[in-house]
Amino acid sequence: MESAIRDKYQAVIGLEVHAQLLTESKAYSSDSTEYGTMPNTNLSVITLGHPGTLPRINKKVVEMAVKMGLATNCQITENNVYARKNYFYPDLPKGYQITQDKTPICTKGYVEIKTGNGEEKRIGITRIHMEEDAGKSMHLAGETETLVDFNRAGVALIEIVSEPDIRDSEEAYAYLTQIKKLVQYLDICDGNMEEGSLRCDANISVMLKGATKFGTKVEVKNMNSFRNVQRAIEHEIERQIEILENGGEIDSQTRNFDANTGSTTAMRSKETLNDYRYFPEPDLPPLKVSQEWIARIKEEMPHLPQYLHKKFTEEYELPEYDAQVLTDSKEIALFFEEICEHTNKYKAASNWMMGPIKSYLNELTLHIDDFPLTPNQIAGLIELVEKGKVNYNAASKQIFPHLLEYPGKNPMEAAEDLNLLQSTDTNALQEIISAVVASNPAKVAEYKAGKQSLLGMFMGDVMKKTQGKADPKIANELLRKTLENA
Repeated sequence: MESAIRDKYQAVIGLEVHAQLLTESKAYSSDSTEYGTMPNTNLSVITLGHPGTLPRINKKVVEMAVKMGLATNCQITENNVYARKNYFYPDLPKGYQITQDKTPICTKGYVEIKTGNGEEKRIGITRIHMEEDAGKSMHLAGETETLVDFNRAGVALIEIVSEPDIRDSEEAYAYLTQIKKLVQYLDICDGNMEEGSLRCDANISVMLKGATKFGTKVEVKNMNSFRNVQRAIEHEIERQIEILENGGEIDSQTRNFDANTGSTTAMRSKETLNDYRYFPEPDLPPLKVSQEWIARIKEEMPHLPQYLHKKFTEEYELPEYDAQVLTDSKEIALFFEEICEHTNKYKAASNWMMGPIKSYLNELTLHIDDFPLTPNQIAGLIELVEKGKVNYNAASKQIFPHLLEYPGKNPMEAAEDLNLLQSTDTNALQEIISAVVASNPAKVAEYKAGKQSLLGMFMGDVMKKTQGKADPKIANELLRKTLENA
């Protein structure tokens, strides 16, 4: 699409994110929530809605929903009423879903993101409400029948509904990234879109720039990655603009995203369907969330990425990039923070986290929980380098791998075993430097004639002669003086 046509329009986007909560039992029964078990085994008569059975509120679900509300600056609803959302779908065993309608547990919040030009922007949160998941319909290759696995039915969800404050696919990606980080930091959801524990629907419309009335929105479903959310938004924006440019009208539809083609197709028209029928849930009593309960939940909450980002940039004086990378993962951020409890060389600690440690984890596809060294050992490596006992190259290329192989050692023991402790004998070092300079008279002449880049060659020879044990700072200083006086 021509940029001139695209630039005439403004996209308006709102996202609905379903986060599957990390509870051991389902939202209203004691059935297991274990993922990957045999189909239709995590079931009971309560999940199936048999006559005479009664659901029961899972306290952990309420606490997790409150945590997400506090993390997204929401107001917490004290008096909650549950509702039945009635609709027919093959994987909804009861014929209705227990949810919240009039009294969502969290309202009027926001999430802060950074736009493409680096500016801060608030994306409003309309509501967060608690509900239960449906089962899963499966279509096997070559089969015409639909199979249904009810294991997921009744698993606890929170639905996070944003205001239509998002204006492009990059902002949508940034918003989803923040939501994922929050649920992971709070330990309420693993954020795995591929397994369906984090799911996103996008409401997309376009309008002429300067217009005050939003266009007709279209809901897009079936996006299993943040990248696919971006692709779906981009496709839908261009599809809607093309229709309007050709004099057509946008139909209010629910559309399906095809990851193979990057396009959307109509599933059903919203205008031909009746609204969901909500009724008060007669089998669950009203839920009161007291201020005392909210205060206790708040005390239990961990530090969130915004707090740690601010701490790393202001207290530790790290660059913005470092803080962003370190806070992308809760476990990485906490490991780094623990290193900083043993050393005040914060930038060096950041370099180790983003360099050797991350390279090791990525190479072996390991989680930081599986990393064999302790934060104290990493701090010990930093101290060896900072005190000039070994150079960084020796520490990262020789001592670090040695410690990974023998994690019971401390860094000093490893340096001694590998005979890597740097020599502080300047007299012995001066003899080696003088010999290196004397053996290269032609290069010395070039250096003195202005070819300063040869200093690296001389340093390389010195480090070879000393087997890497020379302190680079001292060696560099002595070498420069020797070359100037040659």
